[in-house]
Amino acid sequence: MNHKIPVTVLSGYLGAGKTTLLKYILQEEHDLKIAVIVNDMSEINIDGSLIKSSFSRTEEKLVEMQNGCICCTLREDLMLEVEKLVSRGNIDYIIIESSGISEPIPVAQTFTYVDEVLGIDLTKHCQLDTMVTVVDGNRFWDDFASGESLFDRQQGIDETDKREIVDLLIDQIEFADIILLNKADLLSTEDLDELYHMLKKLNSEAKVIPASFCKVRLNEILNTGRFDFDKASQGAGWIKELNEEHTPETEEYGISSFVYRRRRPFHPERLMEWLENWPVDIVRAKGFFWLASRHNMAGLLSQAGTSIMLQAAGEWVAALPSIEKNAVLKEEPELLEKWDKVYGDRQIELVFIGIEMNQEVIERTLDTCLLSDKEMKENWKQFNDPLPSFGV
Repeated sequence: MNHKIPVTVLSGYLGAGKTTLLKYILQEEHDLKIAVIVNDMSEINIDGSLIKSSFSRTEEKLVEMQNGCICCTLREDLMLEVEKLVSRGNIDYIIIESSGISEPIPVAQTFTYVDEVLGIDLTKHCQLDTMVTVVDGNRFWDDFASGESLFDRQQGIDETDKREIVDLLIDQIEFADIILLNKADLLSTEDLDELYHMLKKLNSEAKVIPASFCKVRLNEILNTGRFDFDKASQGAGWIKELNEEHTPETEEYGISSFVYRRRRPFHPERLMEWLENWPVDIVRAKGFFWLASRHNMAGLLSQAGTSIMLQAAGEWVAALPSIEKNAVLKEEPELLEKWDKVYGDRQIELVFIGIEMNQEVIERTLDTCLLSDKEMKENWKQFNDPLPSFGV
């Protein structure tokens, strides 16, 4: 049987400590011949005494170390780079350090499907083992609340890269098996504990490991066998809450979560006003909403820190043509359990995760955004809708 080479992917925002972790792994004692793919070799700055002099760094952009590890710079498509390493043979493990501004899901997908264009199927040779996200414990809340984009910090891919820092942080946290809570030595015990429990709330499937200078037992991040794409895709705390897998509150730190569910649509003007006065105690919110003025299209709300995004989440099943609707209901009969005879599957389901949240106030003020009994009988299309388009 062909042995598949396990792969660990390191993610984390710029400055979190990924390169420190990489150096630590390469210099630790282990019996593995590890191949490392990095975006910039010079950043690792490996001690020259650890490198075999027979290799030319400049020509190959490849470094072979005394302990049998190989480092190479990512020069081409990741798939091509991995295939080249595998075809060279004589390696036991691959570690990929993704750039500080890359989202982890596309990197993970590289190992889960066949690229028809390149004609490469990495699933034959490699197996994703662990998705590690390094979090800068000392700067996390500053970055989270900064309201800045990659463009603002001149860290984007180009001038069109307007992604918010906080959205990148959340993506990296919610799609991970291991979260390395780094720079723990710079935090008080209480602040460290609070951040630890918040990370567990944001991704209950991940193992959170506090660390200083990225020092972690190698068996925590290599050959863990933890990665499962479907599980990782469903690991986010908000998804668990929507699926009614409520994670217990952490009373000591005031960390809690709840789902706001209603079978009545929002009035667009009042919802806009509510969003503009977003409660500061909500750290993360995500879910689906029903907007009276866009009756047939489900909305997706995603908030993290100061970033709030509204997107289309597809048409409500009840809005589909009869043949399509019946086909969906046949495939997903559980929808009928909550089916309203007038409005079908239309409803609001929003998950809120926060610190010292006042659930009663949040629910009461959101309820004032719902249509009144009188408004339910009016023509909803006539309501003024100041909300940004769903961008469909």
